[in-house]
Amino acid sequence: MAGDETESSGTTITQVSNLDFGNPLYLHSSDTSINALISLKLKGTENYNVWSRAMLLALQTKNKTGFIDGTVIKSTTDDVLALQWERCNSVVLSWILNSISEELFSGQVFSKYAKTVWDELKETYDKIDGSITFNLHKKINTISQNGDSLSDYYHKLNSSWKQFDALVKLPSCGCDNTEFKSHNDLI
Repeated sequence: MAGDETESSGTTITQVSNLDFGNPLYLHSSDTSINALISLKLKGTENYNVWSRAMLLALQTKNKTGFIDGTVIKSTTDDVLALQWERCNSVVLSWILNSISEELFSGQVFSKYAKTVWDELKETYDKIDGSITFNLHKKINTISQNGDSLSDYYHKLNSSWKQFDALVKLPSCGCDNTEFKSHNDLI
């Protein structure tokens, strides 16, 4: 499961080099802490939802979401796998730190675990208040073509609608016939 093991003077040693790319502990040679995983920087509440979605997608492609949701656990029985977990956690933590603004960076740089930072950022910035929804709604209502091509105009409008729909959850209804529709259902 973790990789091939060999006997060396009576002890079992896990070979990290034999980890399968499907294993969350596998690190590709391009998985370095200096590379930014996404180009978008988290500024705060105003872009948390877009940032977290982009970061989650990027971590999924690297098979590293277990380091932010707590499903990849550090081994307590295999020292080699425990060290590999620490290395992977540090890489994921670096990816997160590289994608937040300088102001937020200083508050998180001394953190040890990617999950802790992820949870703290969510707790702090995953806030939907009236001003955010008002500003987004205002932006949607003031978008105009202004000489842009129709496809560019549609892209701006559609991406704003999608962001609004992600932020503002429609009320749920237990009835069979609901009249609530998202913006995308209207086109």
